[in-house]
Amino acid sequence: MSKNKQAAKGYLPLDTTKKLKSTMGKHYLLARYHKYWGRPLNKKVAWVTSGFPVEILRAFNVFPVYPENYGAVCGTARVSTELCKEAESAGYLQDLCSYARSNIGSITRKDLAPAGGLPKPDFIAICNNICGTVLKWYESLARIYNVPMFIIDTPFIVDRVEEHHVQYVLDQFKNLISELEQFTGRQFDLAKLERIISYSDESIKLWQEIRSLCKTKPSPLNIPDMFLHLAPIVSLRGTAEAVNYYKTFRGEVLTRVKNGVAAVPGEKYRLLWDNIAIWYKLFAFFKMFTERKASFVVDTYSGGWAMDLYLGNPLESLAETYTAIFLNRSVEFRAQQIVELIGEYQVDGFVMHSNRSCKPYSLVQEEVRRIVTKQTGIPGVLIEADMADSRAYSEEQVRTRVQAFMETLEII
Repeated sequence: MSKNKQAAKGYLPLDTTKKLKSTMGKHYLLARYHKYWGRPLNKKVAWVTSGFPVEILRAFNVFPVYPENYGAVCGTARVSTELCKEAESAGYLQDLCSYARSNIGSITRKDLAPAGGLPKPDFIAICNNICGTVLKWYESLARIYNVPMFIIDTPFIVDRVEEHHVQYVLDQFKNLISELEQFTGRQFDLAKLERIISYSDESIKLWQEIRSLCKTKPSPLNIPDMFLHLAPIVSLRGTAEAVNYYKTFRGEVLTRVKNGVAAVPGEKYRLLWDNIAIWYKLFAFFKMFTERKASFVVDTYSGGWAMDLYLGNPLESLAETYTAIFLNRSVEFRAQQIVELIGEYQVDGFVMHSNRSCKPYSLVQEEVRRIVTKQTGIPGVLIEADMADSRAYSEEQVRTRVQAFMETLEII
């Protein structure tokens, strides 16, 4: 479909999306052949959680692969439901995270799995700063592949990050480095880690700038753009490729701002999104809003990779950054985060995806919604679905709630 036809339907696509496809395609290709390209040979591949300090792994020339990000790929490709059924036939319950079931199902159903599935891991690396499900999910993966597993435990942050929180995580980082030296046969290179952290820091600043450009009226981006273009900052974190990618992306967004180009032509309402995307309905779902001239100008999910990387002592900086991830914070912190975003981005209303799979993200949403609406007077609505498993999506129920919510905004 041409860009003009898409714009006529209420949404303007980005040219950088073509670069996204080639960038992520190259990433999965490199993951598959990482061990065999260049010197030295016999390099390691690790399957990691999205909150793991991959900068440390990259310092050991380990190639990190993210099953969670791959779960989003499966959802976008609309194969997650069948992959979930495959995992369920092996005994995994339907109540489990759909990313986990998609990933486990892809191991045996490579005919369905995008890119033929992920390459076999040499080890598993977990950090529980995003949720507790990853512990048992990745434990299953370690058992399936008979590979070692490294775990970083982060304390839950009720109020603010304290020195003892950081020290607790820092001690584990030091132990991880010692174990990786033995496992990989390489010596830890602090200078290399500092270079990798500098790439992470630069890509984070670019991502922050891109997000902040959506404060412009009209917004140059709608939230499906942010969801799609989030992939490199997750999978390529700590690399020059990520930096170069976001420089290109920023350039296109700046051009839109300069020319007053709106992602949603005729923008009338500015909305905030909370939680992971509904990947299998990414554009179809948001069309219900764009056809009413509503643009999602900010979200909490992509903001998880916009957190400042505290610079200073490299390991201490990483310990503080990975401990402070927003899903590892209190209800009050998350509510205040949304309150601040509403003010900064001049938001008219917010939509919360009550995500069946991601319980740490979803279980407190009703309380967060109550706090936010009380403080701001801005209406919010909960949409019940699942990020990857389409069986949890009710088209009629969702449309009814969206319609009622938009009618509320029109009255206001």
